[in-house]
Amino acid sequence: MNPADRAPHFVRSFERGLAVIRSFDAEHPARTLSEVARACDLTRAAARRLLLTLADLGYVHTDGRLFRLTPRVLELGYAYLAGLTLPQLAEPHLDQLVAQVRESSSLCVLDGDDIVYVARVPTRRIMSAAITVGTRFPAHATSVGRVILAHLPDAEREARLDRAELRPLTGRTLTSRDALRAELDRVRRQGHALVDQELEEGLRSIAAPVRDRDGTVVAAVNIAVHAGRTSLTALRRDLLPPLLAAASRIEADLRVTDRRAP
Repeated sequence: MNPADRAPHFVRSFERGLAVIRSFDAEHPARTLSEVARACDLTRAAARRLLLTLADLGYVHTDGRLFRLTPRVLELGYAYLAGLTLPQLAEPHLDQLVAQVRESSSLCVLDGDDIVYVARVPTRRIMSAAITVGTRFPAHATSVGRVILAHLPDAEREARLDRAELRPLTGRTLTSRDALRAELDRVRRQGHALVDQELEEGLRSIAAPVRDRDGTVVAAVNIAVHAGRTSLTALRRDLLPPLLAAASRIEADLRVTDRRAP
């Protein structure tokens, strides 16, 4: 966020504290003070104060050199996750879909420029990065992200495209805004998205939208496969019909219960 765009109520120290927490991930479960300072663009003194405050609150543990998050950080997201009704509603349908197609399936929502996994039923690990509830990926390079982006109001979609950082995650990733815009138009027309090894080499996925009772696309459900095992033709022919059926069942439950996506 540009400092000039911040509202008068904006608390910079709180922003920095959250940045320190987010600097720890699967690749960096433990960091030194200097590493945290570099990752968050902070001075060592500022990083030290934030880390020690988090340690006093029980969110960080240190052995004197390395800092690690503690399980207590899960409390920060628990209230949000515990209140989600859409994932709970969708999980039986994901279970049924995975049992039918014997491939992994997930339900995702849009959060900023990323998609976030809110429900997942895996069969086998097909990506180098482990995927769990809460995992985030750039929306532009995922089938679920493109489904949701494609169905946004035109003005919102254009604003997101203008600000998105279209990083090449593989040699196949669409990085041209015009090409991505054309692909989103096609996704909206056909009602599903197929992404071939744009997020990770060897990974193909196909996704369908999930609409609430008002017809608004609030999430997307996907099936992910290994490219060496499933062709694009087979993905469309064999996996798209059960995927669309699962999305339809989730939508039917949404209409009956009037539950909302996060």
